[in-house]
Amino acid sequence: MDYRKLAVVSIAAAVLIVLAVRHPATVGADGDQASVNAGLKSAGVLAFGPDGVLFVGDSMGGAVSALETGDRSGSQSANVDVKGIDEKIAALVGVMPSDLLINDVAVNPISKHVYISAARGRGPDATPVIVRVEDSGKLTLLPLDTIKHETVSLADAPASNAGGRQNPRTQTITDMAFVNGSLMVAGMSNEEWSSALRSIPYPFKTASKGTQLQIWHSSHGRYETQAPVRTFVPYTIDNQQYVLAAYTCTPLVKIPVSDLKAGAQVKGVTIADLGAGNQPLDMVPYTKDGHQYILIANSSFGVVKLHADNMGQYKPIDSPTVVPDKAGAPYDKIASVTNVRHLTQFDAAHAVVLTSAGGGGFGPATGPFNIQTIALP
Repeated sequence: MDYRKLAVVSIAAAVLIVLAVRHPATVGADGDQASVNAGLKSAGVLAFGPDGVLFVGDSMGGAVSALETGDRSGSQSANVDVKGIDEKIAALVGVMPSDLLINDVAVNPISKHVYISAARGRGPDATPVIVRVEDSGKLTLLPLDTIKHETVSLADAPASNAGGRQNPRTQTITDMAFVNGSLMVAGMSNEEWSSALRSIPYPFKTASKGTQLQIWHSSHGRYETQAPVRTFVPYTIDNQQYVLAAYTCTPLVKIPVSDLKAGAQVKGVTIADLGAGNQPLDMVPYTKDGHQYILIANSSFGVVKLHADNMGQYKPIDSPTVVPDKAGAPYDKIASVTNVRHLTQFDAAHAVVLTSAGGGGFGPATGPFNIQTIALP
């Protein structure tokens, strides 16, 4: 909707139009004026886009919201260190730390402020929370009831089924990344091959169906189409653009970006396997001393540094190959960082980690939680 072309029917309306031009209201994906309330049913995966725009994955709402944070300046300090971040956020929203669930962490590339998504409470009555953390330790709640935003609904979001082993709706969005003007969104869909990777142009208009994915799961010894991508990064291999995706138990799969078309069924190529009994949490690609690496945080294996100089040279791991332990790209375990629950890039030389006091594996982590920057190893 173009607010400058609205008919002026009264002096009061004219004043409102002038204000709308100076401070544009957000527009939803259907072209209608959005409410100032972001309308989030959940706040899960986070990713930053242009000009400090924060994308929020709302799995329970089957949608993605783009929030105008207005956060375009900061100290650029690489020293973020907040102990008991879960306790501080819980106090800010008026609950016990045990009633707060931290979902994701992202860094604004402009201001270098850290953003945390969480749920206030547990179960269906939990409410979404997003907090900005400054290097001074100051915490600020984003005003989700008044923030400027755009929202797009996912055409292929799975239906909610709270009675199942795991409600597929909670995995509608498992990871996101903003690449070349579009938001890439991994997760579950309502299609025959329910593992999906979507590409949504921004600013939002509509979201087409995602690409349906199949992989050879070398730890399980079978083809899989129902397992969602857990974490991914855009990655260039031999001058071709790929999505490098990691799955539970822990195959690493490359998917050509050129194959990502709405509704298409695409088979990814498994090029490494970190081993079974593990869930990858986050990945950070980086270059150090002239070599390429990917830092991977895992639920059971800790943090590992994958050697990525020759990713195009590893042979595909395909049927009927079964990998009992690990295969493909070599990696080093990073013993100096433990109990990492979330990992995200801070700058070319540092990452931000959220660590817990204990727990992990496929079970819940236990607090208190700390957030800090670390040097990329």
